[in-house]
Amino acid sequence: MIRSFPYVQGWRLAALLAVLLLINALSQIDRILPFILAEAIKTDLNLTDTQIGLLTGAAFAICYTLLSLPLARAADRGSPRRVLLVCLIVWSAMTAFGGLAGSFVFLALTRFGVAVGEAGALPSGHGLIGRLVSPERRGLAIGLFSMGIPLGTMVGFAAGGAIADGLGWRTALIAFGAAGGLAAALALLVIPPTPAQPRGPADAQPFLASAVRLATSSGFRWLMIASLALGFGSAPFYAFSAPFLIRTHDFTAGQVGLAFGLLQGLTGVAGTLLGGRAFDRARAGTGHVLRIPAVGLLIAAPAIGAGLFAPQGWMSIALFVPAMFAFAFLLPAAFSAAHLVAGPGRQALASSLVMIASGLLGPAVGPVLVGLISDGVSSAGLANSLGVGLLIVPVGVILTGLACLVADRRIPAVCARALWPSESSPAQLRKQP
Repeated sequence: MIRSFPYVQGWRLAALLAVLLLINALSQIDRILPFILAEAIKTDLNLTDTQIGLLTGAAFAICYTLLSLPLARAADRGSPRRVLLVCLIVWSAMTAFGGLAGSFVFLALTRFGVAVGEAGALPSGHGLIGRLVSPERRGLAIGLFSMGIPLGTMVGFAAGGAIADGLGWRTALIAFGAAGGLAAALALLVIPPTPAQPRGPADAQPFLASAVRLATSSGFRWLMIASLALGFGSAPFYAFSAPFLIRTHDFTAGQVGLAFGLLQGLTGVAGTLLGGRAFDRARAGTGHVLRIPAVGLLIAAPAIGAGLFAPQGWMSIALFVPAMFAFAFLLPAAFSAAHLVAGPGRQALASSLVMIASGLLGPAVGPVLVGLISDGVSSAGLANSLGVGLLIVPVGVILTGLACLVADRRIPAVCARALWPSESSPAQLRKQP
């Protein structure tokens, strides 16, 4: 592939990454707001835990993951800037409409709409980084972009909880939906145009054929298995941690938002930055780019299990911290490893496949499964029903860590050469992210 424009440098690079960070943070805020607002929504609309699980899981995950692949294709083949801007406007509008919901069905439809928009956020953001950031800085750039997830979680939990306590859950959704419109205007000014690049003979392979070829390669296959397991660990963890702390330890939504959100933000920022930097160093050194993230996950799993049955609320939150850090540390390593396997011009495709693996089955089924278990345990008259349901989280985290260890041994630094040998020379591949 021949580049048609230079890499962004200096203050333009800083401005680009700052805006991408803001957009990713807003994406995460709009995604997780129903988590902190769940108890208020449940009371207002008279919902069950199973319906809450559907809202926070299946209603979002199905559209989010299935649409990520065609939107990734649009970003790789066309302008990732255009894809990102359109997606941002769509999901922000649908978040605001959620504040007008008067029934489960209407709210579920708005969550489908949010998912439609957010499906293109991560692939197009990674596509912009792949086109505009030089290879030696991409691990850190993806870490900075990924930092939007913990920052968005922190703001979403803290501000969402505070607004819900003071002004109601509807106001929270409408306010953050409006913030997305302002971010779109800023992105239009800061993100440079990214026209379609000239494509060579190696790029003639059909998009779906490239996706299948990538997904069936050994290293990437295990990376997708790890992502699949991660969905069963992380999605229920974030969907039900706030309701668990509110019911089991008598926190208010504002208290959970401040404590849980602040810790998630701090550990997440540290995790994504350190994870991105660790990937760059591992790639340049030992080549074991997923070993440290795997160890972190294996440490976090038993801590989560202990936190679900801790006698004090502060103990539960403290025992959840290793998982917050481990999830954040894995993000830049997982996506950068996927880009490494895929090679240039396929970063959005690689990100989309990882998203599909992590975002479809686990987030769609995991929260619903937790809700069903919780409703069943509660019907049996037993205490801590959500804690019992959330036991699927440490199991998913352990499986993620083990799969990462296998993937780490099967992702050599020049594996893209074996997939698309005509695209680059070995020397060029060693420079790829």
